[in-house]
Amino acid sequence: MAFITFVTPYKPIICGIADYTDFLVRESLPGTCDVLSFNLANYGVPLHNAPTSLACPVWYGIPGRDNFSASSILEGLRPHEDHVLWFQHEFSIWQDSARFVDMLRDLDQIKVVSPHSLHFQNSETLYGLRRQGYSFLRLLLPHTDAITVFSDGAYQTITRAFPEYSDKVYVIRHGTHLYPRIARMSRGKAKARLHEYLVGESELDQAIKDDLRQQRVFLDPDTIMIGTAGFITASKGIEILYHARDLLQQMLPRRKITAVHVGVLREKDNSTDRKFTAGLRAKCNSPGQFLLETYLPEDILPLLLRALDIYFYWPSDCTQSGILSYALGAGATIVCRDMEGVGETVKMAGGLAYVDFEQAIAYLKELILHPKLMNEMSERVVKYAEGFSWRDQASQHFELAERLCQPSVRRLFRTLPLAATSDASEKPPPILSGETSHAA
Repeated sequence: MAFITFVTPYKPIICGIADYTDFLVRESLPGTCDVLSFNLANYGVPLHNAPTSLACPVWYGIPGRDNFSASSILEGLRPHEDHVLWFQHEFSIWQDSARFVDMLRDLDQIKVVSPHSLHFQNSETLYGLRRQGYSFLRLLLPHTDAITVFSDGAYQTITRAFPEYSDKVYVIRHGTHLYPRIARMSRGKAKARLHEYLVGESELDQAIKDDLRQQRVFLDPDTIMIGTAGFITASKGIEILYHARDLLQQMLPRRKITAVHVGVLREKDNSTDRKFTAGLRAKCNSPGQFLLETYLPEDILPLLLRALDIYFYWPSDCTQSGILSYALGAGATIVCRDMEGVGETVKMAGGLAYVDFEQAIAYLKELILHPKLMNEMSERVVKYAEGFSWRDQASQHFELAERLCQPSVRRLFRTLPLAATSDASEKPPPILSGETSHAA
């Protein structure tokens, strides 16, 4: 069986890719993978304060984002038969694309790269890629055995831009969590349990806790709650959530509608995000608007996502969203912006994704007026989560690794022509066994 070394930031580093990798290795068979991570002292982002349990052997050997090299990678590797190096890539993590590709070229192992921040609906190039993404792929594709993407839209864009490398591109969708007990829980019960945690155990300011008690925000059965969760950044469109709530309240004056975002700044020294957060706090002084600045533990986050009557996500910039992997498994009612992999995933799961904000508001109104629709959507997204669980997606990683370790496949990738040999724009993505292709 193939052995995978995931090369990536990893716990206790706080970032979405560290979490993503952890969820994969948790579901991998013992002894089939390990992690090579960045040196914790040099990575430059916050770390978890509490002791962190690790899901597999980890070596924190990559010196830093600015001075990584093939030699630093090789120093941390433990030799295995049928060994695959699997890089989780994001531009802010591997900040020098040319150096990243030089490192791959100098590694004489089977290599897979999973780019987490490639756009496919952008106007900077004819293909929908941003210029940065196009330049990176042009450098990368000759020097890796495969890349994996999360969506059909990304696959179709990359294979149109680089048809000569279409056989190197695979779709492995973002994994989803499964919370069958929480997904079956009534929203009223989820709200009550969340209320207990927020006013009793959370790190919220005492004034906010007292306000939640007095207003009974999570306990009033007549209150419709729309919201989001996650790190507070301007690109996530959190301010649009409160604007949407105001519009809905005007349209439905007899209903009590509350907007809430729960999350914290990831980097307290980021002046842009601090200024943005201050503006949100000022906005949330008005009735029906709450900004709850606290970090939700992994066992509490799905309770919030189930408690929300509507999970409303309208980012200004995104490729994929890690929070959706929680929301789907918790049976959330998801309405979002039809953007990149987020829109594709939500539509596949039976949620609602719109390009037009006014159209989204109109359907939010219908959901509030017809609660049965919310329940039907919740049932659909849970079925999607069951089909793309972390266990299923982890197994697809190993299936691809096994395929790449076959000598015939290895020889093929070493002899791919540099000129385009076919038009891959109409070719369906290569789907690993057990997955169904969906058009973007």
